[in-house]
Amino acid sequence: MKFRKILAASLALAMGLSVMTACGDKSESSSKSEDSSSAEGGSTATHTNDEMTVTSAKDLVAQMKIGWNLGNTMDATGGSGLDAETSWGNVETTKAMIDEVKAAGFNVFRLPVSWGTHMDENYTVDEDWMNRVQEIVNYGIDNDMFVILNTHHEEWYMPKAEDADQDIEQLKALWTQICDRFQGYDERLIFEGVNEPRLRGEGAEWVGDASSREIVNRYAKAFVETVRSSGGNNPNRCIMITPYAASSSKQNMQALEVPQDDDKIIVSIHAYLPYSFALDTKGTDVYGDDIDSSITTLFTDIDEVFLSKGIPVIIGEFGSVNKDNIDARIRCAKDYLSTAKQYGVPCIWWDNGTRIGNGENFGLMNRSEGGWYFPELIDAMMEIVG
Repeated sequence: MKFRKILAASLALAMGLSVMTACGDKSESSSKSEDSSSAEGGSTATHTNDEMTVTSAKDLVAQMKIGWNLGNTMDATGGSGLDAETSWGNVETTKAMIDEVKAAGFNVFRLPVSWGTHMDENYTVDEDWMNRVQEIVNYGIDNDMFVILNTHHEEWYMPKAEDADQDIEQLKALWTQICDRFQGYDERLIFEGVNEPRLRGEGAEWVGDASSREIVNRYAKAFVETVRSSGGNNPNRCIMITPYAASSSKQNMQALEVPQDDDKIIVSIHAYLPYSFALDTKGTDVYGDDIDSSITTLFTDIDEVFLSKGIPVIIGEFGSVNKDNIDARIRCAKDYLSTAKQYGVPCIWWDNGTRIGNGENFGLMNRSEGGWYFPELIDAMMEIVG
């Protein structure tokens, strides 16, 4: 969702030691590329030629348990240059943070990134920004996590007929550069073409129409073709496409055109359910004792439209805002994840870094001091995904 919005000394010491331990005990897959365990920053020497295990999207998704979004960070659009990372109030991302995400039990790391504010008039991405993105990608890859890299909070793609050709030109230019930089990474790195493409600010923003849905299909086609025609491991990489607005409405899901000749395509859906409880800041703070019908409907629809046809799905964003109702949030998360597990759909919590205030408070990690704001919620989710 479009949410605008180191460590304390004792924790820093403990987490620093854990990082040192991790660096001394790399998995075999993390040491396959030259300099991958020692390179700093966004060095292009990292993961230049990792051996890829060619895997279907369905088999890859089956290896995923639960994920975490680094929200309102690399997708923030304030400031300039590298300052954008902290422009929406979150602290600079460290490897210790992602170590802690992995240690908690998350094995999927979604990295939302805004690129448009870091591109020149020729659609060339600023080198420093690309390097910083790569550095954070490596935090996940070197932790043996699945990493989903996307385009997020982009104001330049708007699914209208008069904008479509230029949107696609820029989309191809962007993904050509991303593909070039990350072509040596193995199957754990997943590309996600666009995030919630929709008619921003218009009456049908989250519903769309036939024309806008068709343009979103054109975005997906251009993205798939760009990745598949690039070099390195990208022709065999699993990638994600999304329906209009990443919508869970059956109409929008049915409108998505999924390539029939590519078994490495994953569909991304976003669903904060039940809406009044999970997303509406002015809605209810009460979650019933029985599973909400909107949750069951979500997964039966996903099964009918995609899973039954052999097309895997990831819930790229889910969660519930903090309304000082932790017990209800735990019940909701357990119902949601239990149902998702029955259908083999991994879910990725949207963490925008905020816990209190007047906005959409999805924050789980205390990024400034380390640890988790709601450890009982983390424990409950891990109990389900197992």
